[in-house]
Amino acid sequence: MENNLVTTAYIVASALFILSLAGLSQPETAKRGNLLGILGMAIAFGATALICQGYPVQIGSIGLGVLVGVLAAARVAMTDMPEMVALLNSFVGLAAVLVGFAEYLQPSAALTGTDITVHRVEIYIGVFIGIITFTGSMIAVAKLRGWVPSRAVLLPARHLFTLGMLGAIAFLIVPFLTATGSPGIWILAAMTAIAGIFGIVIVMAIGGADMAVVISLLNSYSGLASAAAGFMLNNDLLIITGALVGSSGAILSYIMCKGMNRSFINVVLGGFGETASGSGKAAALVGSATSTTTGEVVDLLANAQSVVIVPGYGMAVAQAQHPVAEITRILRAQGKQVRFGIHPVAGRMPGHMNVLLAEANVPYDIVLEMDEINDDLPHTDVVLVVGANDTVNPSAKNDPNSPIAGMPVMEVWEADTVVVLKRGMSSGYAGVENPLFFNDNTLMLFGDAKTNVNGILAQLSTSTAPAPALSAA
Repeated sequence: MENNLVTTAYIVASALFILSLAGLSQPETAKRGNLLGILGMAIAFGATALICQGYPVQIGSIGLGVLVGVLAAARVAMTDMPEMVALLNSFVGLAAVLVGFAEYLQPSAALTGTDITVHRVEIYIGVFIGIITFTGSMIAVAKLRGWVPSRAVLLPARHLFTLGMLGAIAFLIVPFLTATGSPGIWILAAMTAIAGIFGIVIVMAIGGADMAVVISLLNSYSGLASAAAGFMLNNDLLIITGALVGSSGAILSYIMCKGMNRSFINVVLGGFGETASGSGKAAALVGSATSTTTGEVVDLLANAQSVVIVPGYGMAVAQAQHPVAEITRILRAQGKQVRFGIHPVAGRMPGHMNVLLAEANVPYDIVLEMDEINDDLPHTDVVLVVGANDTVNPSAKNDPNSPIAGMPVMEVWEADTVVVLKRGMSSGYAGVENPLFFNDNTLMLFGDAKTNVNGILAQLSTSTAPAPALSAA
């Protein structure tokens, strides 16, 4: 009876996870999808508790995990969300490694004959995927935090080095399958060390402009690590959940690679930080930037009929989404067409800007993806670039030697006037200078984005009647 109940609970939890993913695919249903995922995980925890002994340990570990998770979620800033996701991916990878070692030392089921060999293959693959996920994710966190260079760090003879490590990992599986006792654990430890270095090398070789794709791929790896742990523990729910996360992460990574003109195979092999760069010297920047004031920007908006707002990481840092939403309300109340253009990796993570705008109650129907808005930019009067840099860099299209050459960007320079809200003239996260700042139709509004946006909002508010709440067109 207990086994039937657990099986039923696992089926229900799996269905809820699938419905959760379906809900998360659309902004309108994302909240419901999140709640379904939470419910599915609660059912999974309860069902697993029924088939495991040691309830005090379970309660203590789950309680500690809930406490840490709640505190982390409450304290993490939206600007740190990419690092948070990468860190959570690393935890999943580390868990798979620990499960693998525990399963080798004390298998959860009595095995004989061929089953022992199959189980050891599961352990070996699970630990391999897990440690790459762990070390790769930790390097991703370090890059995003600025602890290591965000640029691609390429070792001499890197490809020979990585091929040598893969060869050693493949070679070690043979003695591991036949070893008994302590020699086996030392072989597994040696493979873990080599694979850990491999994970570090392949992520270090990836440049900052492509880190969002890497985080998505590492999320896929964390799903594969979960599935591997499910095979090791003979847990169907872990296998299903891991397969869902792994496949959805891989699909998202593929879509992002297509959207950013990157090779998916190179991403998987950790080599596209090299191929994404130009082969020569980037073009030198010429000209001078033209600064502007909030008053001049207000005048531009007053005379404009079509406005596109392009948010970026700087908007998240300044927490300027709410005054930006208020400006949008006022302009739309005046009969102007106002839309948002979102780059796939704006904010260093897919969906980062969408979440911020949803938090400020910006209607979903005026938030458009890059491919949906780029063709309309030549017919746009004013583009406000709020804290974006790499995602609006024309060198990606015009300079074949640029480190971000070939990456699709928001073609804001095609508009009549571009206003860039930025603290200074520094390069973006990818470390690439932006010639947009020197264009004849570009005006630079220097300073803190929130301060400047509030200044624009204050002047717009005094010159117009109160605007109604935002609503879908």
